[in-house]
Amino acid sequence: MNEFVIKNLSLRYSDDNESLKNISLEIESKAITVLFGPAGGGKSTFLRVLNRLNDLADVKEMKGEVLFQGQNILDPKMDVIELRRKIGMVFSRPVPLPLSIYDNVAYGLVMAGEKNKHKLDHAVEQALRQSFLWEEVNDRLKDSAYSLSGGQQQRVCLARVLALEPDVIMLDEPTSALDPIATSNIEEMLGELKHQYTIIIAPHNVQQAVRVADYAAFFLMGELVEFGTGKEIFHTPKDKRTSDYITGRYG
Repeated sequence: MNEFVIKNLSLRYSDDNESLKNISLEIESKAITVLFGPAGGGKSTFLRVLNRLNDLADVKEMKGEVLFQGQNILDPKMDVIELRRKIGMVFSRPVPLPLSIYDNVAYGLVMAGEKNKHKLDHAVEQALRQSFLWEEVNDRLKDSAYSLSGGQQQRVCLARVLALEPDVIMLDEPTSALDPIATSNIEEMLGELKHQYTIIIAPHNVQQAVRVADYAAFFLMGELVEFGTGKEIFHTPKDKRTSDYITGRYG
């Protein structure tokens, strides 16, 4: 089953930087789809289209359709706040709020009006368990999130997204600032979470893309060069540009 169906998506910024050119693909539900390619290829722009974060950028022109669960999210009538609740985003560097660990995770729910302490406690514990962090922090939930390591902070940011019970989790280079052990922990966690969530990730290198991909999309200069299963793309790519990038001939 498809979570997203993207048809002929094109986007141009006012400075003509990192545009998207006629992108069409279908993103499978409950699987990890990897977006990979050189910097400036359009991966981050594509992610930001999927939950309308590009509304905050200086977009000159956008065309096409992005169907999420059958609904075109580019429709001006779309409830963008509700959309972003369903499609959560984790960025490359951990951005915990200057609050306790508990309040970081509960933040989105509190902002949405949830006041029931029992419900908040349950949601915080569940989100921290899903992000493989509960055992490490359950006895210090009142401590500042800044007291955590970089890898733990990134998992707190993910827990903040998970507490809202989204359908989709998007991650833009989520381990680029982390050490190998923290990176491995995040990758293991994503492998578990994909059974419950649709995951779209732009990893910071090809090696990570190979490790986590169920499906893979190669972006180059705003074009979708090739899309298929991770096995197809990384072992038998059809396009020479994909093969050249994977084998390190450029990029």
